[in-house]
This record gives sequence, structure tokens and C-alpha cells, in this order.
Amino acid sequence: MSEPQNSATDHSHSRPIRLREALLRARIEAADRTGVVVDLRDAEVARLEILNDALDPLFAQVPEKVDLFDRGISQGETPRLWIDVVAHIVMGRDKRQYRFVQDTRFGRIVLAESHEVPAIVDAVTDYVARRMIEREHAMVVVPEPQPAVAEKPRRSGLWTFALGFVLGAVALFGLALFASLRNM
Repeated sequence: MSEPQNSATDHSHSRPIRLREALLRARIEAADRTGVVVDLRDAEVARLEILNDALDPLFAQVPEKVDLFDRGISQGETPRLWIDVVAHIVMGRDKRQYRFVQDTRFGRIVLAESHEVPAIVDAVTDYVARRMIEREHAMVVVPEPQPAVAEKPRRSGLWTFALGFVLGAVALFGLALFASLRNM
């Protein structure tokens, strides 16, 4: 009789399981045992919720001023865990494999695929880091380089004016002298 108390005591010393996690696992197990489409969809949502919970520590580290990410689960025909506007996680065809995909202007690309939550968390972490660096680069305004123009030394216009005045006076004097000599 002392053994059941020891096992119960050992259980109490281990990490307590949250009720939400237990419910999610129960949904997944129920869906695995039955072939009903609704249960499979519930299993997809449950797996995405488990992954969403695993991503909480990552998104807790993202500064509040960074508004690139809008994480949430959409429960449409195909449930998705959205990371941002262009990237999301969807369950694979076997409903057990996570597929981390990104929509680009050239189509959808698969960033990572795995049955393991930690592998997808690592892929999302890398993606978040890259997006934050892209944002930093976009926010920095690089000044446009100005062409180097060498200034020409400024010459005083006074010397040009004086030279023109002297040459004009000499020309008038020469013209007057020529006209007077001709009249004689």
C-alpha cells in the first residue's frame, strides 16, 4: 500500500501538467483513434494550439514597438497558425506534420516541415529574426551620396571691368584721332 503513495508523491514532485495541455492531448488522441473529419480538424487545431503555446516564449522576447507579427489561429476550412501577414503554419496531409510556409509574389514556399514542435519553433525563431533585421534595414535611411564638386576660385570682376574700360577708352581715343586726321 505504500507504493501507490510513493508513486503519487513522485507525481506531485514532477512538473504539473496544465489542464489546457491535457485537453489538447486528449483531443489529438481521440482524433487519432477515430476517422471522423471533424475530429481530424479538431486535432489539427489542437496541434496548432500546442505549437502556438510553444511559441509564446519567442514572441515574449519581441519588442513591443515591432508590429510585424500578428500571431493567431484561423479556423477556416484549413486551420492555420499565422505568424505574420505572409507566413503561416498548416498541418501536412497526414495531419501530424507541421508545414511552415510563406507566401511570396512567386508563389508559396515551404520554409520548414517537421513532425516535431521544437524543429518548427527553431524555424519560426529564425524567420522572426530575419524579419526583424529586414525591418531594421528598411527603417534606416541612408543619405544619398552627393557628387564632389570642386569650387572654382572666384575671380574678381573688377579687373575685367577695368581692362574693358581702358580698352574702350583707347578705342574711342584712336577713333577720334583717326577722324580728326582724316578731316585735315
